[in-house]
Amino acid sequence: MEKIVSLVEHLINVCGLTGSAVPVVRHILLVLIAVFLAAAAGFLCKKIIVPLILKATRKTKARWDDIIFNERVLTSACHIVPAIVVWMLLPWVFYQFPTVQMIIGRLTAIYITVMTVITIVTFIDSFKLFEGEKRTSTMQYLYTFCGLLKIVMIFIAVIVVVSIIINKNPMVLLAGLGATSAIMMLVFQDTITGLVAGVRLTSNDMMRKGDWITVPKAGIDGIVEEMTLTTVKVRNFDNTIMTISPKTLVNDSFQNWKGMEESAGRKVVKRIYYDFRSIGIVDAATLSRIVENGYLDAKTIEQKVANITLLRRHVEEWLSKDDAVNPNMTIVVKQAEATQNGLAVDFVFFLKNKGGVAYEHDISRIMEYIIAITPDFGLRIYQQNAC
Repeated sequence: MEKIVSLVEHLINVCGLTGSAVPVVRHILLVLIAVFLAAAAGFLCKKIIVPLILKATRKTKARWDDIIFNERVLTSACHIVPAIVVWMLLPWVFYQFPTVQMIIGRLTAIYITVMTVITIVTFIDSFKLFEGEKRTSTMQYLYTFCGLLKIVMIFIAVIVVVSIIINKNPMVLLAGLGATSAIMMLVFQDTITGLVAGVRLTSNDMMRKGDWITVPKAGIDGIVEEMTLTTVKVRNFDNTIMTISPKTLVNDSFQNWKGMEESAGRKVVKRIYYDFRSIGIVDAATLSRIVENGYLDAKTIEQKVANITLLRRHVEEWLSKDDAVNPNMTIVVKQAEATQNGLAVDFVFFLKNKGGVAYEHDISRIMEYIIAITPDFGLRIYQQNAC
């Protein structure tokens, strides 16, 4: 830079400028040179260095370098380079105007600080690209840590910017914040408790992105689309988007269907009430109808057996052979507590299809079959008469 200043002085002398015009022309030329050098540095980074880095990362088999050193991060970092060049050249450009040098220097330092934080935040956000449709527990821990790291970086940037403006050491400001920490905790109480709840939610692996959750109090029943330290975004099955605080999920109860989705079947419990007046010992006509329809083998039917017992036995055998039902999991048709509506019978089984239209169709088909065969066993389903 000394050679550039000498060259400018020589150029002014060659042009024969004298008097008060010399400092003005000198600083105009130096400013133009500084702007040119800063622009050249930015252009060099964007058009040459960034493409070279991207080309190099694409040639490697690893995926992490393509994500971490992506175009957004590198482009954001390129915005810092011209400011650094300007900041380095300021003492040479405005050496005769210390006030101007101080103001521009502080503005440049603020710009460098802000752009550095933006680049770091963009770099942290790049870790999201590692995750798939469902976030693993390790990725969730990393995502939580990244969220905390972004908050810390923004907080530090604010302190540094304020210290640059008032020309104070950042450590002095940090020491001063200790005296106001009680007030800050009171003002940001909800935010702090939300952050703590978010950390508990992820550290205990209570929920991940892609999980199906149900929160009855909030009317939430859908898939978790996004988890941050302060909010959880869920897309309900009616395609509405709902957000809820991690604090609510931690303090109250919610249902996570992840265990069911990872298992071999989804449990179904259906109840039918049978009229007490239709329950009795199987007579000859009913027994003949049961055997002719192939519900049970006559050899397996003992004497003086109740029709409801034969119905339960047949339904259990039929469910164990149904393609939609998992035969390796519990299949039981059991009597529940009797009520004034009749004898309650619970049908418990596990379906292989664990959600969606197929799941609903399987349940409907099975229950419709049970209802349809009920008269063949001499039974009636309780139905309240209209007044």
